[in-house]
Amino acid sequence: MNRAILNSENWSKDNTRVEYDAQNEISRVYLHGNLIAEIGECFVTLYAGGWQTPTTKSRINAILAEHGVPGEYVFQQNFQWFVRTVQGVKVSDKEGFRTVPFVSGMVLS
Repeated sequence: MNRAILNSENWSKDNTRVEYDAQNEISRVYLHGNLIAEIGECFVTLYAGGWQTPTTKSRINAILAEHGVPGEYVFQQNFQWFVRTVQGVKVSDKEGFRTVPFVSGMVLS
């Protein structure tokens, strides 16, 4: 999946599909036919695809690990999703991050 995104290619395996939109230079990732992420040159847009499942979260976190800012990830607490995201300039491993509720369509850069 991440290799297809990196190489701007279409790809599909099992329940995951990557479609590259050459006109807009965006890779779209689908899980079970539901859009879960759009990846561009300087951004990652996250979607739950209608299902906040462990598999959706796992795919999103794999995308963020490869194409996002180091240290950003999605996690669940008390049945609610959150995103650990960069806030300002990262000074150390613990500083510069904040936790926000996950919102489908949120853009990380």
